[in-house]
Amino acid sequence: MEFTDYFLHMRQRPDRARIKMEWIEATVENPEVTRVQADGRIRKWRKIEEQGKYLRVVLLPDGKTVHNAFFDRAFKG
Repeated sequence: MEFTDYFLHMRQRPDRARIKMEWIEATVENPEVTRVQADGRIRKWRKIEEQGKYLRVVLLPDGKTVHNAFFDRAFKG
């Protein structure tokens, strides 16, 4: 996996630092839902059972560079 500078910067926030890389990888490789934004970025969601929440991972249009990852409070599955 590759990462944008934005992702690496945001990863320093306490709420984002607790997101395990294995969760991000699992979401990218085996999402429950995938949607493509108008700008070509790819959003993927997967429920993280340990947290009881859905993780959203946003990829660049290349499909392999992680731009953002966060627990999506609005997503209900």
